[in-house]
Amino acid sequence: MQRPAARHARFSSPVRALRHPLTLPRRLRRTLPLLFGLGIAPAVGLGLPLATAMPAISAPQAQPAPRRLGVWLTNSPSPLYYSPGRIDRAVAELAAAGFNTLYPNVWSRGSTFHRSRWAPLEPALAQSGANHDPICRMTEQAHRRGLQVIPWFEYGLMEPATAAVVQQNPEWVLQKADGSSTIELHGKPMVFLNPAHPGVRQRFLGLISEIVRRCKVDGIQLDDHFAWPVELGYDPYTRALYQQATDREPPTDHTDRTWMTWRRHQLTGLLRELRRTLKSSGKGSVYVSLSPGPFRFAYNNWLQDWEIWALGSLIDELVVQNYAYSVQGFARDLRQPALVKASSWGIPVEIGILSGFGGRTTAMPTLAEKVRLASQRGHGVIYFYWEGLWGLHAGPEGGQARQAGFSQLHRSLPPLSPAPP
Repeated sequence: MQRPAARHARFSSPVRALRHPLTLPRRLRRTLPLLFGLGIAPAVGLGLPLATAMPAISAPQAQPAPRRLGVWLTNSPSPLYYSPGRIDRAVAELAAAGFNTLYPNVWSRGSTFHRSRWAPLEPALAQSGANHDPICRMTEQAHRRGLQVIPWFEYGLMEPATAAVVQQNPEWVLQKADGSSTIELHGKPMVFLNPAHPGVRQRFLGLISEIVRRCKVDGIQLDDHFAWPVELGYDPYTRALYQQATDREPPTDHTDRTWMTWRRHQLTGLLRELRRTLKSSGKGSVYVSLSPGPFRFAYNNWLQDWEIWALGSLIDELVVQNYAYSVQGFARDLRQPALVKASSWGIPVEIGILSGFGGRTTAMPTLAEKVRLASQRGHGVIYFYWEGLWGLHAGPEGGQARQAGFSQLHRSLPPLSPAPP
């Protein structure tokens, strides 16, 4: 999501303090002819306070930040990526409806939506015979209309258990204490690659760096799959690394705090290396957005310490997912302590809102109320996902009515002001 950077204005006195009523600083002596020319009496020479000698100068006011109004785009389910014409129309419609940021999925289910040296091309895109790059095409169209594009690396360190990279590099895969490695997610067996392994790190950094360089995007986004699931870490590579660092075997209790902290540091180390890699390349944006789950869950289950990441300048934007069904539940989740605290960290904090997916479409009146609640607390919003706006999952309201509704809603929002304390 490009972040509107936090505005921090600093002011200093335009004139140094006088050493004596009749002894003027050199800077003010040089200014006297100008003051006379403007008809301003140099009252300081008469012993009057300087404030009475010059007209009041109001300090410049920080302008409200532009509001982040974004949407996640993906192929699942959507025909969007497979046709340049569809991509062009989607970007034009989103720009007309007041959106300013697109988050297209670029890494999912072990494949990419661009030709990569690090991973296979998404099968349906390869079979379609398309010769366009969906992400570059979308970025080009978006930039023409003043929108930003921040590709979303949905799967992070997660891979399907059957992926070729998993079969070819079993030593890269994190394991549970019983030696197994699969976790059921999205109804399928998944594994997580080891963020401490040099081979995994090289591939992960390569996947991200190539799309940043080639498509000239405005940043990248990681989410809750950029993670080290807490029950994992008992594979031979991690055991040896931990023993080398601590002279101890990993605790059998995967919730042991010291053991959790050590693994959390490995994940943080990969994020820090990503920042260095993007910065040193000098060929694209170093902007990193993160879209995690609620802090306590992310910290204890995925070993994501997004508070430290934000305060340590490892991320530039935080998009916290809030998919509560009711307006009341949504409002309650906006008040979670970590989210309230995050608003004081000096980075944009946005809220992920469900527009529609599968059999669940959020009605426009409910969406409007949620957006206004987020706005009142100083947050922009990112909708999940494109087809839930006015596409395949527009629901009974219909696409045309919803498209007009989003345009009206976004026009009604004021510029983003600082969050309330």
